[in-house]
Amino acid sequence: MKNLDLQDIRRQIDEVDGQLAELIEQRMQLAADVAEYKLANGKAVYDPAREREKLSAIRAMAKTPFGEIALGELLSQMMTISRRYQYQVLGRSGMKADAGFRLVENLPTAGARIVYQGVEGAYSHEAALQFFGKDADAYNVPTWQDAMEEVAQGRAAYAVLPIENSSAGAVIDNYDLLLKYDNYIVAETEVTVNHALLGLPGASLSDIRTVISHPQALMQCSEFLKEHREWKQIQAENTAGAAKRVLAAGDVTQAAIASPRAGELYGLQVLKPSINHNRTNTTRFIILGREPVYRLDARKVSICFETPHVSGALYNMLGHFIYNHVNMLMIQSRPILERNWEYRFFLDIEGSLSDGPVQNALLGLKNEAVFMRILGNY
Repeated sequence: MKNLDLQDIRRQIDEVDGQLAELIEQRMQLAADVAEYKLANGKAVYDPAREREKLSAIRAMAKTPFGEIALGELLSQMMTISRRYQYQVLGRSGMKADAGFRLVENLPTAGARIVYQGVEGAYSHEAALQFFGKDADAYNVPTWQDAMEEVAQGRAAYAVLPIENSSAGAVIDNYDLLLKYDNYIVAETEVTVNHALLGLPGASLSDIRTVISHPQALMQCSEFLKEHREWKQIQAENTAGAAKRVLAAGDVTQAAIASPRAGELYGLQVLKPSINHNRTNTTRFIILGREPVYRLDARKVSICFETPHVSGALYNMLGHFIYNHVNMLMIQSRPILERNWEYRFFLDIEGSLSDGPVQNALLGLKNEAVFMRILGNY
């Protein structure tokens, strides 16, 4: 057995690390030269065939099985870092990944028609009035897809869609619609969920035998409903629609779970206020328009991308944000219907398309992803 001295080993490691630092700096300068050449000659940064050749060659230099694994992993990381550095060089030369987004001082909302899903008094209606003002020219359609279609066809300037609830999670169907239509997220607004039990005028809590509401609202009020297990629960398309059904039925044994505003609108009385157990429950709504614009104060970028179907692909994609110190706010996966067990990812990051680090990260992602689309900056 060798007579080992830990301090001597550490001294030798420090010497090797110093040599590595010099070599890495030299390699990064060569990577910058490669980037300049590729920019001048219209060549892509990412060359997977070349990388496979290099990995095979470096592994062949190893003298042990462990060395083969270690050298392959090390060179793979070096090439990844090299690509990200090259994207920075290209970014400084004016190359962008923003797909034609235009910076505006303010959104053009004067006289704009606003579309939302549901009926008057729904939380989507409340979100529209909250963002565009009480006198907004807002109208409703039956489905979220109808709302997207109205904007796509130019009949509405903006659509208001729920995208996420703080307790129930993502509104997954609307993520799919973001890709189906060439509409862009231009803003967002949050509405605090305040559910009340609404009944006909003159009704009392003891009269109720049936409660009607949207499935999420029923879930959000489950603690209250456990106290009334004898009540039959009926699902509706939205909370305000449930209030409308109770009014139309004229039956004192029926109640709706909806906002107090919906109760006022449809002439119902509040039998029990604030019945959702999470009093901080909030729904985030996105505002969509036809033009790819973003404001000066935009601080969130939403994107969608697909990775190559290989090991480590998602890790490598997210590495572009880590390398550029861009904060990730949310990630959501959705299955790709035409390809079993493959997924696309929706991502929110912090920043603006005017920020250099954001552009560098998106440029890298665009060049290495199977598909990438910027959904909005707001």
